Amino acid sequence: MRLGTFNLMNGRSLADGLVDTDRVHAAIAGLDADVLGLQEVDRGQHRSGHADLAGIAADALGAPEVLFVPAVVGTPGEGFRVATDADQGGADPHYGVALVSRYPVVEWRITRLPAAPLRSPILVGSIGGPGFMLLDDEPRVMIAAVLETPIGRVTVATTHLSFVPGWNVRQLQLVRRAMRAMPAPRVLLADLNLPGGLPRLFSGWHRLAGLPTYPSPAPRVQFDHVLADRRGLHRLPRVLQVANPVMPFSDHRPLIVTLRDRPGTLKID
Repeated sequence: MRLGTFNLMNGRSLADGLVDTDRVHAAIAGLDADVLGLQEVDRGQHRSGHADLAGIAADALGAPEVLFVPAVVGTPGEGFRVATDADQGGADPHYGVALVSRYPVVEWRITRLPAAPLRSPILVGSIGGPGFMLLDDEPRVMIAAVLETPIGRVTVATTHLSFVPGWNVRQLQLVRRAMRAMPAPRVLLADLNLPGGLPRLFSGWHRLAGLPTYPSPAPRVQFDHVLADRRGLHRLPRVLQVANPVMPFSDHRPLIVTLRDRPGTLKID
């Protein structure tokens, strides 16, 4: 069983600044993930050629199950409004997260996470070098699914938490609470905007992978995580392999975890 999380950054390449859907398709196919959580996913955005990036990812993996849920309607940085559960269609540009699965889905659940009420200083790059900008936070959303897998039913979720320190911890608590209402074992595939071991500290969940994922050319920080609830953890296979492969787009690398019952496998805590 291969589980993964990947912040797409809209499919844009750092090398040429373009979104090439053929490049996105080929790169995601190479991940060969059975379940993949995706963040910063565009649908109908001019900047990504009006592509359905979640649909491209599902086609690349041969996955019959896919759900894209917008966090906002519009374009972050230009103008948007908070998305609702009614905003699944229409011609407007959407931006959010997606969950793609080769395994059948028994149940989908959506949990919306409010934006931080205040602007926050964020370190950004510029021509004169890095500097800080005050940015408004965006609303966030979590997608969770109960999957029929070779080991039985497993709850898997994905989300992209706030960049505002402290507020992302509050959102992580809401995510944990929402997932605890679904069957165990439970696995979270997400960009949590929390580095290293902090998600484990604040959630109490088990860290299945410890590799840096950001920035993609030479990763130094792990913002992307695969966490498993300790309740029901014994029902998951052990970690056989962890990878953060180089991709031709995005400022994040994906984090891929292969689970399999085999003696002598790696287990990260």
